[in-house]
Amino acid sequence: VEGLRHFVSRGAMDIEGLGAENIDLFFNSGLVKTAADIFTLKDRRPAVTKALAERREEQARLREQASGKTRKNVRSVEERNYEGLDKLFAAIDARREPELDRFIFALGIRHIGETTAAVLARQFSTIEELIRVGKETAKAEDPHSVFPSINGIGDTVINALRDFFGNERNDDVLDALLAQVHPKPYVMEISAGSEVSGKTVVFTGTLEKMTRSEAKAMAERLGAKVAGSVSAKTDLVVAGPGAGSKLKVASELGIEVIDEDTWLQRIGRAG
Repeated sequence: VEGLRHFVSRGAMDIEGLGAENIDLFFNSGLVKTAADIFTLKDRRPAVTKALAERREEQARLREQASGKTRKNVRSVEERNYEGLDKLFAAIDARREPELDRFIFALGIRHIGETTAAVLARQFSTIEELIRVGKETAKAEDPHSVFPSINGIGDTVINALRDFFGNERNDDVLDALLAQVHPKPYVMEISAGSEVSGKTVVFTGTLEKMTRSEAKAMAERLGAKVAGSVSAKTDLVVAGPGAGSKLKVASELGIEVIDEDTWLQRIGRAG
């Protein structure tokens, strides 16, 4: 169940309305055993409704016990309101074509965080290519004879990929998931009109409309270089609430500072 919780978390597939509580409920009800099952919940609406009703009834009973008051009316499954289900199913459907780096991170492979997932997405471009190289690397006596040399990717990550793609049980899980989900190829979007192509960008403070890894991947797709610290080589600082020393250094060096909304406008992603 921990793997399922990770799969739907904000940095991964980020499915609104499918938090840890609902994942636990659907898992314990036998409705969701693998990530692929999440995308077939809509086809099993009666069973989903029943699981939700049973949880609501249990919660109502606990409130009765705590208060000492007995309900006058006990609603049946059919009488209860489940308007939120359509919203949940829509949120699930909206994640059927995730960004490749999000999908790789969502798989929950050991030692592969959001940053490493973005590096792998940029290197292999499609999930099919990552799977192909991963399986060949798993079979190879010397993994370095197959897996390319990638800056930032060492033996720890390569061995984690070998373990994951060398496990036959993961083949079935991944095949079932890819029958439901189609990750977008990682495509660089550099164009002559890109205002940030070739620029060195630093993100600081709290980002409210995207995760830090999403912002980094977005900038890199547009041809920018994302740095972790501000220096004389920095061209632009995107500052959110809580920005501290990096913002101060940027001001001292006379570097342009903009907020998150302005950044989105500049790269044509506003709204």
